[in-house]
Amino acid sequence: MKNRIVKPLAKPVAKSMAWAVGLALCTGAIAGPSGNFDVKELDKNIDACADFNGFVNAKWVAAHPIPADRTRWGSFDALREDSLNVQRGIVETAASSAAKAKPGSIEQKIGYLYASGMDEAAIEKAGFDPLKPQLARIDALKSNKDIVAYITDSYAKGDGVVFGFFGNADFKDSNKQIAYASQGGLGLPTADYYSKPDFAKIRDAYVAHIARTLELTGVSAADAQSQAKAVMAFETRLAAASLVPTELRQPENRYHYVSIADADKVTPHFEWAAFFKAQGADVRDGFSLSHPKFFTEFDKMLADVPVADWQAYLRFHAIDGATPYLSKAFQQEDFEFNAKTLNGQKEMKARWKRTLDTVNEGMGMALGELYVAKTFSPDSKQRAQALVDNLRVAYKSRIEKLEWMSDATKQKALEKWASFTPKIGYPDKWRDWSGLQVKQGDYYGNVMSAAKFNYDYRIAKIGKPVDRTEWGMTPQTVNAYYNAQKNEIVFPAAILQSPFFDAKADDALNYGGIGAVIGHEMGHGYDDQGSKFDAQGNNVNWWTDGDRKAFEARTDKLAEQFNGYEALPGKFVNGKLTMGENIGDLGGLNAAYDALQMALAKNPAEANKKIDGYTPDQRFFLNWARVWRGNIRPEAQLTLLNTDPHAPAQFRAIGAPSNMQAFAQAFQCKADAKMVRSGDKQVKIW
Repeated sequence: MKNRIVKPLAKPVAKSMAWAVGLALCTGAIAGPSGNFDVKELDKNIDACADFNGFVNAKWVAAHPIPADRTRWGSFDALREDSLNVQRGIVETAASSAAKAKPGSIEQKIGYLYASGMDEAAIEKAGFDPLKPQLARIDALKSNKDIVAYITDSYAKGDGVVFGFFGNADFKDSNKQIAYASQGGLGLPTADYYSKPDFAKIRDAYVAHIARTLELTGVSAADAQSQAKAVMAFETRLAAASLVPTELRQPENRYHYVSIADADKVTPHFEWAAFFKAQGADVRDGFSLSHPKFFTEFDKMLADVPVADWQAYLRFHAIDGATPYLSKAFQQEDFEFNAKTLNGQKEMKARWKRTLDTVNEGMGMALGELYVAKTFSPDSKQRAQALVDNLRVAYKSRIEKLEWMSDATKQKALEKWASFTPKIGYPDKWRDWSGLQVKQGDYYGNVMSAAKFNYDYRIAKIGKPVDRTEWGMTPQTVNAYYNAQKNEIVFPAAILQSPFFDAKADDALNYGGIGAVIGHEMGHGYDDQGSKFDAQGNNVNWWTDGDRKAFEARTDKLAEQFNGYEALPGKFVNGKLTMGENIGDLGGLNAAYDALQMALAKNPAEANKKIDGYTPDQRFFLNWARVWRGNIRPEAQLTLLNTDPHAPAQFRAIGAPSNMQAFAQAFQCKADAKMVRSGDKQVKIW
């Protein structure tokens, strides 16, 4: 996992699978188009009981092809585009007035950062000059001690390599921040890409990409080809010692607390105390060496891999990490492999979008402060809080009525429910950016300055109490998440808009939109992994053996359901990898439906009122499916099938509703309809 500002065209999951802040960051598409529900979009030629996704979304998808600079296009992408345009206005205003802005203000720093990224002439003139000192240092490496020193120094600059290093709450004491070292160092999406026959062509393309990247810095074609093969061999060894995404989902595979002395026994060629000292990390008693197998192999490679091969690996990744901030030739090569070959993207994103990505990575929360001031009102926050309160009541009721769970476990589940912390819109306090230095006209320098500043900010938290007020997502992000170690559900401002939440819309649309999102995030607290953390956010078992067995019998059925969904010819969804999100959808949609019924009970006149010919129950499910409308390029879909813990959108539109009797009743589906799962096939969990 790179600690530098993550490049806009970075490998889609290589960075994210190294670690996630908290247990289950819900980083998939949870959004929809603006405006009220237009029933003209429904395809009446498709039976809702046979293909609900097609009934709701087929016409829209056919009329909205994927833009050339995108790998997918749907309701989420459309809303994100709206957010980007708002952000663009903010950063362009900041850039045009930066010289006159208050010195040291976030407006000035954002303005200078964005303007430096948009100065294509200066960036083109610089070529790869900004990277030459780092490449010269790599060229000068003579021994494994030099390599260790390089890795250590790179991390101290906020530009980590080979493995992941960060601070996070202790799995066993969620009030304390400790250090974590995790697997990393791969250029392809997951470890499977280095060994499975299905990815042979991608491996060949990756080697060619490495060689071309090296040639851009003056390495001869012959040497570049030789070094590229060495890099592939190097990463293949790391991959063989790495866990795959399904394994990384397991909390027990992400936490392995050791003393510094014991860690040194795993890596005798890498001294951890010296590394921590160089980072300024307060590590005294110990830390989580999360993936011992990986670090055992890493240490062996320090001893037996020739220095020249280490140089090839470090050289390529130094260039690879810098490509978005260098001249056009580097950016184009990066696009050709990471965006086009891996994900099928046809054209590079516009310069302003790529530069805005950099601003979000480097100063995202500062930009969020300006975004909130422009777009989000306090009354929106209050109305959203009311919906959260209603969903909490509905979820509690569902837990209390569970037939398969004993009273002992149920009591613990309710304790966890009572301690949920909702965060809505934006943080209560904003981060201080006074220590960040941003200059006019120095894009690469500004990127590295932000990387160092943010890295030091995170590492300084190690050894201190966890700040439970801090957010892991910016307000301008169209998404939501759950953090198991804080037991919090978080809804940024950008998602709290139509059609998720619209004060002018009927309850059915709001509960089928933001209500289901709220329920989904609550559901992560009780999914296959979130359920392994207690009310305080500690990784402890609060289940009886019998209840856990009953739970897993039900989740296994859900995995089987999603295993049967064919996303590409011969390529199916991984029910285990997507388990957490699917549990979140199922529990969340049920809770949202219950909350809608509670709201309608208070207003009987609305309960049977049709709008555009559809009942409240029908509109509830229609809006849920609309959330997941979209299309995706087959290359991107293949990558996500192997890496993404979220099922493809079209299956999320139908997966949860097909298990709900309320859906069948709403659309008067026959018992043998495809959208009706009954008997042993019906999945009921929360």
